[in-house]
Amino acid sequence: MFSKPIKNLIFDFDGTIGDTRQLIVGTMLQVIAKLGLEPRTDEQCAAMIGLPLRQTFADLIPMNETTAALCEQTYRQLFSINNKRGAVQIFPHVAETIATLHRRGLTLTIASSRSGNSLREFVSDMHLSNYISLIISNDDIQHPKPAPEAVFKTLEKIAGKADETMVVGDTSFDIKMGLNAGCLTCGVTYGNHSRKQLEEAGAHFIIDDFADIVNLV
Repeated sequence: MFSKPIKNLIFDFDGTIGDTRQLIVGTMLQVIAKLGLEPRTDEQCAAMIGLPLRQTFADLIPMNETTAALCEQTYRQLFSINNKRGAVQIFPHVAETIATLHRRGLTLTIASSRSGNSLREFVSDMHLSNYISLIISNDDIQHPKPAPEAVFKTLEKIAGKADETMVVGDTSFDIKMGLNAGCLTCGVTYGNHSRKQLEEAGAHFIIDDFADIVNLV
């Protein structure tokens, strides 16, 4: 099924390209405290990274839809305050590796559960805009990870094929999204899910350094 060379790469953002863990978890904990919700640990919050905001809080703490919507709204308000310039750093070797892959002629895209405005701002600040052909955010889809909609929409827009595409991410949600779309998948271990979680999700490849992607394609 995967005998063809890889022509397209679909990257997750949080935990794969940008080190947003401290910013996200800190903001989540602020929301929980501000709304008087049942406390959660840093690790419990981090395990939710990669899901849409409303689902993140609903999965983290039992709540109704109204409370989940309030959590999402409060998070966005606090995140806009916490997200000062420089709060999110690009992971080591990401910039140069993406530049190398682009020079080799691969089509590079991003599929993220983050909102479109936030995502485009981060990509611009990290000087990646010239290399990324397409960004699919949570605003663009109805069925988030691990559903394959973001991948299917990406492939449609770039006229790509699943058996020529690899999805790269740090969580089991990314891996399952790629598998559900019929793509190759690669997990990175420096993000929010463990090597074991990535293995159990069924990742075809697992790497410890973003630069190792060059050896896979």
